[in-house]
Amino acid sequence: MSEHNENRTTRCGFVALIGAPNSGKSTLTNALVGTKVSIVTHKAQTTRGPVRGIMLQDDAQIILVDTPGIFQPKRRLDRAMAQAAWDRAGDADIVALVIDAKRGLDDKLAPIVEHLPEIKRPTIAILNKIDLVKKPDLLRLTSDLLALKTFADVFMVSALTGDGVEDLKTYFAKTVPESPWLFPEDQLSDASLRQTAAEITREKLFLRLHEELPYALTVETAQWKELKDGSVRIEQTIYVERENQRRIVLGAKGAMIKEIGQAARTEIAEVAGVPVHLFLFVKVRERWGEDPERFREMGLDYPKG
Repeated sequence: MSEHNENRTTRCGFVALIGAPNSGKSTLTNALVGTKVSIVTHKAQTTRGPVRGIMLQDDAQIILVDTPGIFQPKRRLDRAMAQAAWDRAGDADIVALVIDAKRGLDDKLAPIVEHLPEIKRPTIAILNKIDLVKKPDLLRLTSDLLALKTFADVFMVSALTGDGVEDLKTYFAKTVPESPWLFPEDQLSDASLRQTAAEITREKLFLRLHEELPYALTVETAQWKELKDGSVRIEQTIYVERENQRRIVLGAKGAMIKEIGQAARTEIAEVAGVPVHLFLFVKVRERWGEDPERFREMGLDYPKG
């Protein structure tokens, strides 16, 4: 990449990626940045706090805010996540509604589309997963979206194959405002290594545990100690709400936690660029989902009431 020239006109701005759960926002964030900055699983509502990926295109720096999927909230944590998504959208220079092209304008998307004009931000629609949909259906869906008069433009992409991603990057680079860059040229995310490490472990838990359990747990990096040989000792605590959940996370004779730890350690070492010694502890903290401190750890506001 060419050296940053102070005299050239630079652009910089925030793009909020919003949408229904499982529309592919995290995969798209990673595709735009060119590396993994947001955890991806097959389960809905994986993203909790705001994950910012930082993308460079031409003379523009685009800060991508990958918001939690917007859905009808049931728990306090759900409410905080939905509110975080709309707050980030209201602060962004561009709001991009990511739509699963296979699902189209379904009942999960309708309330989001209805609410968009209220945030009064320039808005585009991104039809994702186009590799799974026939062209006539895509064109019909594009026409339906443009008829709503809510979107300045509609883009077709496949975050998985990369199809259409370059066009989207070019659009963001031209559209964000003229401004100095906010982050160093080589920075890909504003999350700290401690936060990223906790998110990686949470992803491995999500991928290996079934049903509702992943939504009843959270991960915190309690210790990050650099050792004399250049390696890092990391201690993480996995909080669950009940003793039977703790037993599930541990698995028979500790097999599950060992498997999760190995997978997380490999990826954390890759991200940190140093050998990692990872120690996982599982603790029961009843009603952690009602604890304001846990919300702050996740970058969420604690909703009252």
